[in-house]
Amino acid sequence: MSSSAHTPLPMSADASALRRIPPIQCLLTFEALARLRSVTLTAEELCVTPSAVSHRVKQLEQILGTRLFGRADFSLTTDGSAYLAHVREGLGALQRFPGAVSAPGKRRLKLAVTPTFARSVLIPRLRQFTEAYPEIDLALQVSIPLLDVVAEDADLVVRFGPGHYADMEHVELARDIVTPLASPAFVREHGPFERPEDLEGIPLLRSPLEPWRSWFDVCGLDWPAPTEGSQFNDIGLMCDAASAGMGVALVRLKLGRPWLDQGTLVRLFDNIVAPSPHAHYLCWKTGTMDRWECSAFADWLRKTLA
Repeated sequence: MSSSAHTPLPMSADASALRRIPPIQCLLTFEALARLRSVTLTAEELCVTPSAVSHRVKQLEQILGTRLFGRADFSLTTDGSAYLAHVREGLGALQRFPGAVSAPGKRRLKLAVTPTFARSVLIPRLRQFTEAYPEIDLALQVSIPLLDVVAEDADLVVRFGPGHYADMEHVELARDIVTPLASPAFVREHGPFERPEDLEGIPLLRSPLEPWRSWFDVCGLDWPAPTEGSQFNDIGLMCDAASAGMGVALVRLKLGRPWLDQGTLVRLFDNIVAPSPHAHYLCWKTGTMDRWECSAFADWLRKTLA
């Protein structure tokens, strides 16, 4: 055999470029760690050991020649933040099958959410998500509680109800307690309210979302559920009505927080609460969580409400 057979072939520019592409497992680990900020959670999600997570990140940093994480809390460096956007864009492209229609640029996520949950719980926290995921554009639309009516097909849906959703996969987001609220002026006019029995003969605002029966049971009252008076299918509207002095509303404390903080509503009984029979659930069709933007939002929402 001639000596030329042992001479290594010169590497082409294309081959050199291919060698610089990091292994996919390193990229997946980097994206998960940047999102979860926990080696343990990342290891659980990827079904590997924590040491494997650390090894993959170190390998990726060595390939790139730069640090991706700056602190023990896994906050990203400037280079890490910039590279994360490229990684997510690339992973998103790999998840799209041939023939699928896709728009360039940001990933769009359509979320249907109940009105008062959006106003009281989601919107005050949403900037945290948009800052963490600037490459995702959120499109919010209104869904009607209990009826599950949305304006158009949504990727993710926040439902409020008993949690029996055979048509979609779902996870519970938050439970809460309910207690009567009224405006300060209403309390001055109709109070004082010292015992639950003091509500006898008082206008009680009604909603199928928060039946009075649950609170009556906790108080040991055998009163029937009110069948007369103003009724609302949105807790926010009921809070506005109570703020206007129309009566007493039974409200979840998390949803009623804006009105309580503003002083337009006050609690009638500080220590008398009841568990709500309903809860908020995040729902999606099978396969939705294969899209990283949907999975990222679901993980973020569950953690921020924990």
